[in-house]
Amino acid sequence: MSVSAQTLQSPRHGGESVADVLRAHGVKFVFTLVGGHISPILVACEKLGIRIVDTRHEATAVFAADAVARLSGTVGVAAVTAGPGLTNTVTAVKNAQMAESPLLLIGGAAATLLQGRGALQDIDQMSLFKPLCKFCASVRTVREIVPTVRKALAIAQSGTPGPVFIEFPIDTLYPYHVVEKEFAPKNTPKGLMGKIIAWYLQNHLSNLFAGAWETCDLSPLSVHIPHATENEVQRCVELVSRAKKPVILLGSQATLPPTPADDVRKALESLGIPCFLGGMSRGMLGKNSPLHIRQNRRDALKEADLVLLAGTVCDFRLSYGKVLNRQSKIIAVNRDRSQLLKNSDMFWKPTVAIQGDAGSFLLRLSKALKGHRCPEEWPRILKEGDTIKEKANRAKADEKTERHLNPLSVLHRVDELLAEDSILVADGGDFVGSAAYIMRPRGPIRWLDPGAFGTLGVGGGFALGAKLCRPESEVWIVYGDGSLGYSVAEFDTFTRHKVTPVIALVGNDACWSQISREQVPLLGSNVACGLAFTDYHIVADGYGGKGYLIGREDESQLDDIFKKAQKECREGKAILLNVLIGKTSFREGSISV
Repeated sequence: MSVSAQTLQSPRHGGESVADVLRAHGVKFVFTLVGGHISPILVACEKLGIRIVDTRHEATAVFAADAVARLSGTVGVAAVTAGPGLTNTVTAVKNAQMAESPLLLIGGAAATLLQGRGALQDIDQMSLFKPLCKFCASVRTVREIVPTVRKALAIAQSGTPGPVFIEFPIDTLYPYHVVEKEFAPKNTPKGLMGKIIAWYLQNHLSNLFAGAWETCDLSPLSVHIPHATENEVQRCVELVSRAKKPVILLGSQATLPPTPADDVRKALESLGIPCFLGGMSRGMLGKNSPLHIRQNRRDALKEADLVLLAGTVCDFRLSYGKVLNRQSKIIAVNRDRSQLLKNSDMFWKPTVAIQGDAGSFLLRLSKALKGHRCPEEWPRILKEGDTIKEKANRAKADEKTERHLNPLSVLHRVDELLAEDSILVADGGDFVGSAAYIMRPRGPIRWLDPGAFGTLGVGGGFALGAKLCRPESEVWIVYGDGSLGYSVAEFDTFTRHKVTPVIALVGNDACWSQISREQVPLLGSNVACGLAFTDYHIVADGYGGKGYLIGREDESQLDDIFKKAQKECREGKAILLNVLIGKTSFREGSISV
């Protein structure tokens, strides 16, 4: 294909085509750690008003894009350079895959002609990401950029959402004259072979840029979302209407677009069925709903005569389905067929299995059951059990630990002071596991945890993405002292970007406690589990934030310290609360594998 004279002289570059598509799809943020391979994309996005947010680690960029995807209902975008820039994202991309977050990972790559020839940072990136992503593509010509990015964005959101990856060789992103200068022979070639090579290079260059700037459709492609059939909904209506002790287990999928979370909440309230909430559905029913049951889930499932798994998976979180009563009727709804039926060949059997969207299913179920409500005695009994268990937990919070502060007491105090619009980011093991029982998100998608992969290190990125999406909200990261080490450097990011102040609550017990609790009694050694009561608050100060050291001597002033931290955060300061905590028996018996 030939290249027009206009293209030969044009200063335009492929990065502009990427930015055009992103803007047309409503993308507001691109998270990155800069590299020469991707510079044209970053510069073009900034010119179009897409905010470029640079982090201190590539994994953080992907975690931030993941949070944006969850909170905004659109695709989160991260762009990183070739080779090690991309390999640094692998864990974060896998986490997004398992959490079903729609995100686009943009990766730089060696020039098309130089791949496999020892170019800087050149590796087989496609093989690396194909197992992790719904869609992978390597752009080979400039004219492919627009249709490839449009396709990737649609696939990320269709069916079961997830990550997609596009590799951009460096010669598809820079202007023609720059690329030509790089590939053109420095001297006039001599001999037949020299002329053949010169011809080949010119032909390759012509094909690379042919049709580069022709007018293209930038608009979003249609997104496919599976839905339950009318027959499936009707069968479930009959099952629910006959149930005396139904229970709903709500997972993160119930918060996915296109159904607004507030509509899902109204549907649940109309049904009147007691609910256990997990993942991003935590907070779906508000702070103190009579239908939200937080404790004694195993006992409730033993008694239930019907269980509705709305986006909830029978993996380790439900003991692979073993906690379900074999006498119960079970309705399972999930967009992903493999997740829908996970372990149904061994430990449980669905009465009705629906491959479809959980949120819209609940709305249709509620509408069809209008006027019918679950017998009121059943949720009342479960709520009474909740109250008893939470009183016992509160009593544990009042116990004195051998040294430092009782972590349960600290968490209760913070929970009582949380603003109604607060977003909680969970990043850690033992301290965060306790927080999941105590802290109450006030609304849906106000609790962000890694999801099924159980990844440590999400804190900095999740908080960054959350604060950008919800600048008016108070964003708290609940860290263990172990997990803090992964992203404490992002306090520099919070400070540099000014409008992203967050509050980090660090439970510092100088230990990887979730592992130590089992390792010591089972194997007789605390090897590799010990940390130190490190001055993390000074690290935050060094990055431009504000750190506080909080110990037992501060117990009577805890509320005042937390309120001061909230005030300083509102004034634009990123805060780290380094809370020295002791040991309790609260989570004895919990497992870490």
